[in-house]
Amino acid sequence: MNKIKSVNLYRHLQNIVLFLLFICFTLIIWLIINFNPTNQGYSVFIEFTNAYGIREGTSLRMRGINIGYVKRIKMNLNSILVMVNIESKHIMIPKNSIIETNQTGLLNEAVIDIVPLEFLSMKDMEKSNVFSKHCNVSNIVCHLNYLQGERGLNYDDLIRAATRISQRFDDPVFFNTFYLFLQNSIEISDEIINMTINSSHLISILHQVVKKILRING
Repeated sequence: MNKIKSVNLYRHLQNIVLFLLFICFTLIIWLIINFNPTNQGYSVFIEFTNAYGIREGTSLRMRGINIGYVKRIKMNLNSILVMVNIESKHIMIPKNSIIETNQTGLLNEAVIDIVPLEFLSMKDMEKSNVFSKHCNVSNIVCHLNYLQGERGLNYDDLIRAATRISQRFDDPVFFNTFYLFLQNSIEISDEIINMTINSSHLISILHQVVKKILRING
């Protein structure tokens, strides 16, 4: 009886070991298939004066296409340092680029946009390597470079500006000044129109006088 139990236990252990080996083998095959060293990504640090709604996972775009995401955010004393991951080393960013935060969509989701100000030639792209020790002398952004970001389109700014304008129109002093300005502008325009009409009459009279003089002399 004990012998039968030991045989069953051995079979159970054998099945468990085979199952674990199958899982490990499947995982190794999956990693081999999905691992592609040519698509190795790289990281860049971008410094902003404010987070502007950026968080971990925020999209990084260039020419309207997603090329990466925000991996980490660190708050310094006077700025925000954002570490972004770019999906492939073949995605090259010119150093002469504008990096700004914008808001898109109905939910005003924050994104980081890269706007290149120059074009890279195929020769530059073939010769350049973001991981190379000579990359810093090239005109592309290299692995672990520090860049400066700016504030782009922000709906909060538009709302604040609209609120200030509406408050200005509610101010009676501003409204009276604006009314006087419009009234004076209308009066000046009327005077200019009258001067133009009088000038045209004078020109027509002079034209007739010149015609008469030419007829007398002729």
